[in-house]
Amino acid sequence: MKKKPSNNRSRAKPKKRKESLREIYARVKREFSAADLQRYTVDEPMVPARQVLAELEAINAKYSKRRRVS
Repeated sequence: MKKKPSNNRSRAKPKKRKESLREIYARVKREFSAADLQRYTVDEPMVPARQVLAELEAINAKYSKRRRVS
């Protein structure tokens, strides 16, 4: 019968220290820059609500006709 491998090898390695949540947030806050903020504040092109509504009504009418025919 074979011997089980010893776990002594894994215990000899130093354990890596885990950051606490508070330390993670502090690090991310320090690293956050104006360039990062700029990504979230750029205005995107907008589509008028009336145009979106007209497109949705057209799609609805198209599929309503299909249901009546079938």
